[in-house]
Amino acid sequence: MRMSKLLMPTLREVPAEAEIASHRLMLRAGLIRKLAAGVYSYLPLGLRTLRKVQDIIREEMDRAGAQELLMSALLPAEAYQASGRWEVFGQSMFRLKDRGERDFCLGPTHEELFTQCVIDNVKSYKEYPMTLYQIQTKYRDEARPRFGIIRSREFVMKDAYSFDLDEKGLDISYQKMYEAYNRIFKRLGLDFTVVDADSGAMGGSGSQEFMVKSPVGEDGIAYCEKCGYAANYEKCECIPTAVDAPEEEKEREKIHTPDAHTIDELVQSLGMKPENFAKTIIYRADDKYIAAMVRGDRDVNEVKLKNLIGCVDDLELAEPDAVREITNAKVGFAGPIGLGIPVYADKEVAMMKNFIIGANESDMHYKNVNIDRDFTPDVVADIRVVVTGDACPVCGEPIKSEQGIEVGHIFKLGTKYSDSLGLKYLDENGKQQTVIMGCYGIGVTRCVAAAIEQLHDDDGIIWPVSIAPYEVLVIPANYKNDEQVAAAEKLYQELKDRGIDALIDDRAERAGVKFKDADLIGIPVRLVVGKKCGEGIIEYKERSAKEAIETSIADAADKAEEFIKKNK
Repeated sequence: MRMSKLLMPTLREVPAEAEIASHRLMLRAGLIRKLAAGVYSYLPLGLRTLRKVQDIIREEMDRAGAQELLMSALLPAEAYQASGRWEVFGQSMFRLKDRGERDFCLGPTHEELFTQCVIDNVKSYKEYPMTLYQIQTKYRDEARPRFGIIRSREFVMKDAYSFDLDEKGLDISYQKMYEAYNRIFKRLGLDFTVVDADSGAMGGSGSQEFMVKSPVGEDGIAYCEKCGYAANYEKCECIPTAVDAPEEEKEREKIHTPDAHTIDELVQSLGMKPENFAKTIIYRADDKYIAAMVRGDRDVNEVKLKNLIGCVDDLELAEPDAVREITNAKVGFAGPIGLGIPVYADKEVAMMKNFIIGANESDMHYKNVNIDRDFTPDVVADIRVVVTGDACPVCGEPIKSEQGIEVGHIFKLGTKYSDSLGLKYLDENGKQQTVIMGCYGIGVTRCVAAAIEQLHDDDGIIWPVSIAPYEVLVIPANYKNDEQVAAAEKLYQELKDRGIDALIDDRAERAGVKFKDADLIGIPVRLVVGKKCGEGIIEYKERSAKEAIETSIADAADKAEEFIKKNK
């Protein structure tokens, strides 16, 4: 491809809307352009990379024995209503009606539709096991689309579904997908880790996420370097830790705490440690209110809490007016004694003695509070967020944590969807059985952003060879020099003849402009034909290397091809 003909609208200024490196660089390098909040167009360079990601996924899915098909993105409501997820997705689902007032949605995910496809088209148990997949656009009305294509409202996803006769068969299908995913992410050039995960709205039992470590990731990863345990924050079990406290219970006492609404303000006011407090947080869960209690230095894990109470819709912090009505006090003074709504206490709170809580009275708290004597929680469970230094739930060593970007997720769905939609089969004895399902997703567009987050510098993108829009960039340094232009054209043609994805910068621009654009768009190998081309010497530079080296024109194509084959 010739850059003089390439639609590549690079930007010199950093777009104000872009918060993270991948978003900034995808806009600056001319890979994407924004249409609306969370909605983007892919320009030629971005689309080439997106398709290379898709090609790798297809190759590995096919290698694992999966079959590709393509579902519609415009989906009737009936299947989602049968599974119960028409309500579960809530406002995240784009909904519409056709001219006959029939309900439709833009597909957020396709478990129901794949299940129905198998119901309609598979007639014998002999056709199982079967794994089907598609690469297709999904739609979710994110409340806060952000970080470019990492959290957008329209995105490309690879979703696959396995169908087996029994749990043993599911285990085999799941393992095949696990191995395929490891191969995919290695080929994409990503530094990733596999963690235990929460199944969320997808349902099911076993669940693992493939996470790319990144400080801008929205998901927390807890891991143990000693035993290898890893889980996301939503799933990681927290081992309760007791705080040193007097063994004997003291008499409960109400204390005046004017304008001390937060733990930090209480710590400063009373001169005590955060772990001597238990905070009570009120939530709206579906159509009711509940209270969650954690130690003063902890945070509520809202996913754990939502799963515990069986919340169907989003779990949200209660509105200030509701808090005031429930507690008869200003916000910041809630406590469990006489609260009148269900109280869910973390396991650590149950281990505390003589602690401090809100008194459900403005500017007042109780101290020397003890569970069972002063109040009894409705449920005691693990509902807090894991933190660095917590004990590993497997070996007890201190946990470490990082942020990560979820790029893949695999589930053992079991019979969640086959039961609700009626996916059955007659076994060899004529007895009706239920098909066992698995679900396997990859965020295709998110993989592009994750690669950039991990592989970039101050000058631009550093693409892995496998997904770079082009593999080699040839630059004649002086477009007015006929000798340089002729040598560059010859080298460009030789690279193409070898099957190398080559790009030539034949624009009438200064060399400095060409070099800046080369670094920005991140092509893995740059060959510069300059002043020494008359001596048979050109400049060879790998995008990931600090310095360029000189090489002969005769060897340049060999050197570039060797690098590409080694790193592809």
